[in-house]
Amino acid sequence: MNAKNIQKSLKRKIDDWLKCVKDENIVKLIKENALITGGAIVSLLNGEKPNDYDIYFKSLESCKEVATYYAEIWNAAHPDGAQVNIESDDERVRCFIKSVGVAMEDAENGIDDETEPYATENQENPTEQNPEVEKPKYRPRYFSTNAISLSDGIQIVIRFCGDVKEIHKNYDFVHCTCSYDYKTDAVDLPARALEAIINKELYYVGSKYPLCSIIRARKFIGRGWNINAGQYLKMCLQLNELNLKDLAVFQDQLCGVDSLYFSQAIEAIKERKEKEPDFQIDNEYLFEIINRIF
Repeated sequence: MNAKNIQKSLKRKIDDWLKCVKDENIVKLIKENALITGGAIVSLLNGEKPNDYDIYFKSLESCKEVATYYAEIWNAAHPDGAQVNIESDDERVRCFIKSVGVAMEDAENGIDDETEPYATENQENPTEQNPEVEKPKYRPRYFSTNAISLSDGIQIVIRFCGDVKEIHKNYDFVHCTCSYDYKTDAVDLPARALEAIINKELYYVGSKYPLCSIIRARKFIGRGWNINAGQYLKMCLQLNELNLKDLAVFQDQLCGVDSLYFSQAIEAIKERKEKEPDFQIDNEYLFEIINRIF
């Protein structure tokens, strides 16, 4: 698919989403601030249907307002379930779900890809499985600290805000750096990203989250992408600079691996620390937790 058709496809997707937003202020914020970057554009360039569309926001305030809008919808629809609160500081927005760490519709069905918090195609369209069940489009289905997944393939990433260059400082592989700005209706396809996509090459540009990158790599390799030893070495060199025995660092490093499984691991560690404040995390304990969950 060429740039013009990608632009039309992405605009059409956000236009469709906006039709289901009932608050005019939220509609305005999305129109002014929404960005798409990441895997959706890669899929469209390859003539494939995107699994989902990662939405980012140019400002912290717009991100917080949109996140709050969907948290309120969730809380009203699930009065007896996990309640979501939106918190923010000068640097970021967070979803806070007391005790459980995540809130998820149809939790018994699990999550399709452990590295991405969105459901399978059939789970995203429950009315196709049961015509008698009518659920609204673009409803919130999954909340974690870093993202809100809506039905029909929209994923709102709240971990990072800012312009595209600022957001891409947190990215790892160069092929993910294509982007679309809804306000300007412009698609940006960097030459180095296109080269990597054509060759299905995982080229590591450096990231604040090397642990996430190492885990993410297996997903792309399963889809036929290739990576050389040098790229792994770059990720390991950055990972070596971090103290993963520090729970705050460990949790932050898994920010792009928003799966139920990792949330369970983090919650188990937190519970142990609460019961035993002097407990020191070591590899033996971490291995035990990981083996228990995976």
